[in-house]
Amino acid sequence: MTASRRDLLRGQFDLTWALFEYHLERLEPADFLWEPAPRCWTVRPDATGVWRPDRSEEEPDPVPVPTIGRLTWHIGWWWTTAAEHARGHVPRDRTQVIWPGDGPSAAGWPRGLRADWLTVLDGLTDAGLDAVAPFPWPRDAGRTVADMAGWVNAELMKNVAEIGRLRLVRAAREG
Repeated sequence: MTASRRDLLRGQFDLTWALFEYHLERLEPADFLWEPAPRCWTVRPDATGVWRPDRSEEEPDPVPVPTIGRLTWHIGWWWTTAAEHARGHVPRDRTQVIWPGDGPSAAGWPRGLRADWLTVLDGLTDAGLDAVAPFPWPRDAGRTVADMAGWVNAELMKNVAEIGRLRLVRAAREG
């Protein structure tokens, strides 16, 4: 018996999530805002106390090194957007996706997003996987929800690797 595409995507996701959970369990509150280099993108409270990510409309060269806080905001933004698209909803604007503001909440946020994504993923049928997906590419690109789910797996793996590396480097420097 062959596995379905959904089962393949779910298996890839579960593997990536296990690697993420390994790092989430070990993150210290100070890890989230630790800046590993002079040129960093992080999250900062605005004048009203809402945590916002550093960002630019045009990607700078060289790209600033993101902090774990910035990476968790990025995960929150793209994953919320992917889930909203998969449900056929208009996603919130990027500026409406707010970082929780502290390490424990920032670690809990992806766990909630995971539960939401699994509801989306586990509810997909073959027809749903073949539907056109407008994110993260233009609607006319001809990409499917299956492509988007594969992209979620790849994007999460990339972000998990970045978070893991930053956590390990900080731990090694702190001794």
